[in-house]
Amino acid sequence: MKRRQFILSSLVCGSVIGSIWRFENLQAGTPNSQTTMSPTPIASIPTTEPLFRFVALADTGTGEPGQYAVAEALTRYHQQYPFNLALLAGDNIYPNGEIERIEEVFEKPYKTLLQSSVKFQACLGNHDIRTENGNLQLSYPGFNMKGRYYTFRQDPVHFLALDTNSNADWLTQLTWLEEQLRRSDAPWKVVFGHHPVYSSGVHGGNKKLVESLTPLFKKYGVQLYINGHDHNYERSRSLNGTTYLTCGAGAMNRFVKRSEWTEYSTPELSFATFEVYADQMMVRAINTENKVFDQAVIPNSSISG
Repeated sequence: MKRRQFILSSLVCGSVIGSIWRFENLQAGTPNSQTTMSPTPIASIPTTEPLFRFVALADTGTGEPGQYAVAEALTRYHQQYPFNLALLAGDNIYPNGEIERIEEVFEKPYKTLLQSSVKFQACLGNHDIRTENGNLQLSYPGFNMKGRYYTFRQDPVHFLALDTNSNADWLTQLTWLEEQLRRSDAPWKVVFGHHPVYSSGVHGGNKKLVESLTPLFKKYGVQLYINGHDHNYERSRSLNGTTYLTCGAGAMNRFVKRSEWTEYSTPELSFATFEVYADQMMVRAINTENKVFDQAVIPNSSISG
């Protein structure tokens, strides 16, 4: 009941009668938003506790008010819905990956979460590699990076972090990625990197990533890819079984449009939350006022029937 009350009070408009509806972009009247949505029903909110809960955000490391506003909302969410994992999808330190800024762009805004033993798992963005190719961030304990690309398991999810920068060792990394996915017995597979595969934002999608990653995602049943780089929130429809989610509005925002595969897009400062169940994953996007402005279900395609 506590979770249901939170969601009901958080939604901007509409009601819950058997199913939850996606709502129009909260900033539909602002110049930066081009999103128009018609409500589409999705599955009912589960009434049981999830197996696992985590969050994701990206392009956070500005040290400016936008970052702190998102961090405060994230902390309020944690107080009501505890999680122990936060994915940082790159550009952890602006403007040039300077590790000497780590206190103001990481340790201070997320102090309460770090004191509550929330583990941040980061990957490198294009701004991060401007100083010593990101090596100082790789060795920083708070980012928990085991390398430029790495993997970890938190049952029932297998996470794989990628280095999507242009100077990455793509041949070796792709070989590693396919081997990790081939050997994985996890019911959920989540890949995250800084650059988008598909995006309606300022930077747009990446043809190289479409060609190199999407066949592997389809072949090995990756349900979710998380990225930043474009400073907006965008959730795709399922493309060959994979949902592509941009959560790059963790500190600043930019214009975003829609594409034929877009389910929801907005420039709103925000973070994404995920509740993992055996048969589905609940995705919610939350703004700095702790309002849920988008939510959806990702089904577990590995479960038959």
